[in-house]
Amino acid sequence: QVQLVESGGGLVQPGGSLRLSCENSGSYTRFIAMGWYRQAPGKERELVALIIIGNEIRMADSVKGRFSISGDIRKMTVALQMDSLNPEDTAVYYCHAYGDFDVEYWGNGTLVTVSQ
Repeated sequence: QVQLVESGGGLVQPGGSLRLSCENSGSYTRFIAMGWYRQAPGKERELVALIIIGNEIRMADSVKGRFSISGDIRKMTVALQMDSLNPEDTAVYYCHAYGDFDVEYWGNGTLVTVSQ
């Protein structure tokens, strides 16, 4: 059974940086894509960044130039480097993976708070 485990969230001041990491601590399965979504209070969950097999990367416009995604889909790991954070980045960040047959996997989420 797949179990995505996130780490690295926390409290940071505006302009600061955080790095989130995610790995599958469960059984092996083939992923087609891995990435990060986030959900701010009172808002819908949105895509932040995604790596698709073949190393295609997709980033939300709101984080381009500030965030970067890296990882190895075959090893079932992905990381999100977040720089120049601002209060609008405050959210629960979820690790996500697509497997075969349109199966989706989610981590439990890690809270990122950007505040003075």
